[in-house]
Amino acid sequence: MEAIKAPRGTYDVLGGESWKWARVVNTARGVADDFGFKEAILPIFEHTELFSRGIGDTTDVVEKEMYTFTDKGGRSITLRPELTASMVRAYLENGLRHGPQPVKLWGWGPMFRYERPQKGRYRQFAQIDFEILGVSSPFADVEIIDSSMEIYRRVGLSNLRVLINSVGCPRCRPDYRESLRKFFETGLDKLCETCRDRFDRNPLRILDCKKPECRELTDSAPPMIDSLCEECKEHFMSVTRGLEKLGADVSLDNKLVRGLDYYTKTAYEILSGDLGAQNAVCGGGRYDNLAEAIGGPGVPGVGFASGIERIIITMEAQGAFMGNEPGTDVFVISAAGAEYEASLLTHELRAKGVSSDMDFMGRSIKSQMKYASQTGAKFVCIIGEDEISSGTATVKNMKDGSQETTRRESVCGKILSWKEAWAQ
Repeated sequence: MEAIKAPRGTYDVLGGESWKWARVVNTARGVADDFGFKEAILPIFEHTELFSRGIGDTTDVVEKEMYTFTDKGGRSITLRPELTASMVRAYLENGLRHGPQPVKLWGWGPMFRYERPQKGRYRQFAQIDFEILGVSSPFADVEIIDSSMEIYRRVGLSNLRVLINSVGCPRCRPDYRESLRKFFETGLDKLCETCRDRFDRNPLRILDCKKPECRELTDSAPPMIDSLCEECKEHFMSVTRGLEKLGADVSLDNKLVRGLDYYTKTAYEILSGDLGAQNAVCGGGRYDNLAEAIGGPGVPGVGFASGIERIIITMEAQGAFMGNEPGTDVFVISAAGAEYEASLLTHELRAKGVSSDMDFMGRSIKSQMKYASQTGAKFVCIIGEDEISSGTATVKNMKDGSQETTRRESVCGKILSWKEAWAQ
């Protein structure tokens, strides 16, 4: 019988890598705390309508990539492809708009999109998500972009730049759509089948197409920036000026519309020069019409999402300090017949905040010493026949090889003092 493997586009994150994820998430958590964001833990699946109405039915996400199924109650359910729509749904459903504004939320977890797997792009992937809801100020946009950059600063990334654009608002976007239609109608036969279908429904989506034949044509498409109304122009100028004041490396990208229909005004990405073709580590922007699209009142919002896998790949490419892989402080080694004493000592060490482990395989003391070294234990406590009879334990520092025998009740104090010295 053939062994079952993980589905294509997914992979296992085990102990040798999961600590890197923890470092990134804990860094994001620290930034969230410093910027005043509160964590939201939301469902992994939602009603399909949340995404089809919120993200837009002409987007690649809705048209091609969603994992959608019918549940046993006959309801159409989708594994979340992103978190922003869920954040807005939770904001509305839980009455957060009736409290103090703005509301700052953040979260992280798995997302699901049926895409062609490649480096940095998977069918199950993890994202960090920050949102500010209930405020239309351009300085909230600056705050969101700065918070995303702060995460990267704290994990040691460099060589990053911000690409930014304005996708306008419902007042100025219709004129831009019409100018795009006029531009594309002469080269309609050069577009891919999907973009020809989008020509009438939403020509802005053509700008987001990654196929070479479409990108060649969109390179000379009219820029949205020339069609902005005065409000959108002022908003965009305030955002870019605010970012420049913070020292961010900012560039205008006229083709940047992001892959989701809910964006209004600001759209941005943060790129790394170390990721090759898939070089975006972050994307986000403003979405003032999303709440209405999913059946709520008008609520302005702005946010970003950043892939954890992308962040780690960039850290590795740049040689950023990943931190130290967690290891056991103490491995308790026991002779045959001393398992109860070893178990008690391990329990006591853990109760005092010292990470500890012991042998469960019935190995010899020599084999246990070898195993302790392989696991990276900083210290070992040996309970052999002599130690059993004398009520002591031999404590060995694996860093310098020094060791001493001490009373069993003094082992924790000895380990803690050595641990402090080790850290220095």
